[in-house]
Amino acid sequence: MIVLGIDPGTAITGYGILSAAAGKVEYVAHGVITTPAKMELPQRYELLYENVKQLIASYQPDHIATERLFFSKNVNTGIAVGGSIGVILLAAAQAGIKWSEHRPAEVKMAVVGYGAAEKQQVQYMVRQLLKLAEIPKPDDAADALAIALCYCHTAWANRQI
Repeated sequence: MIVLGIDPGTAITGYGILSAAAGKVEYVAHGVITTPAKMELPQRYELLYENVKQLIASYQPDHIATERLFFSKNVNTGIAVGGSIGVILLAAAQAGIKWSEHRPAEVKMAVVGYGAAEKQQVQYMVRQLLKLAEIPKPDDAADALAIALCYCHTAWANRQI
């Protein structure tokens, strides 16, 4: 199974790709999709959509996992990120790929074992679990790998039940 984890955003969207089989998870790739700050929001969404479609075509994931939108201070940012999630879901639906979303605490619990873990703890465990030489950069890509790991661990546990 190939899993595409995505940390959605409008300026920077992180992605992480993992391969999971028989309870083992292996690193495939990670990176970010960026959109120019001066670009209008509809064009940013279009650029994000085209890039997600390219990732789907290149890696042919069986599942896409995103982090559940959580915001408390800036509603406008939350709405824009919600639009990014919509674009990602459109690309997934058109490709017939299943999708799930995971709460930040759920991701931290699955990767670190503690739902209130700090960002640095999550990044360290992503590196350890995937046997990487260094912590993935930028942070958005490391977060996307953590989301993909969360899905892999959750899916494996659900199959065992």
